[in-house]
Amino acid sequence: MNANKAVPKIWFHWLFVVVIGVMLFGISMILMPGLIRAFFSLLVYSAPMTIDAEFSPAAVEYITLLHGVLGAVMFGWGAIMLMALCGPFRRGSKEGWNMLTVSVAVWFVPDTVFSLGTGFWQNAVLNAVFAVLFAVPLAATYKAFGNEGT
Repeated sequence: MNANKAVPKIWFHWLFVVVIGVMLFGISMILMPGLIRAFFSLLVYSAPMTIDAEFSPAAVEYITLLHGVLGAVMFGWGAIMLMALCGPFRRGSKEGWNMLTVSVAVWFVPDTVFSLGTGFWQNAVLNAVFAVLFAVPLAATYKAFGNEGT
């Protein structure tokens, strides 16, 4: 795709919403720690209060710290993806498509393998949902970015 040709708006807007969703989820991990603990408790233990009720106060504090750090990383990752999306991707640069695709792949594979390896398949399912939300527009724009021969 040459730099003068616009990326189909539907896929740009889809990715924009998904990236903003990643950023909002990340920042919520910092701003709403109780709600996030309840979410992951529900996801992993099928009960929203298991972490707060079953873990020691020190463990809950540490889980809250880890969620906050992870949230900050997700927020930062989303910010750089937003820059790639609104810059090179939107201009039709193959580099923009590659940036988004590689970023999602290098997050998804190790996170999902680690989740499955440690027995937390629920996180792998959550990862798959996020991956599909990225994969649909990236697959739909694959040829438009000149990837048919690669």
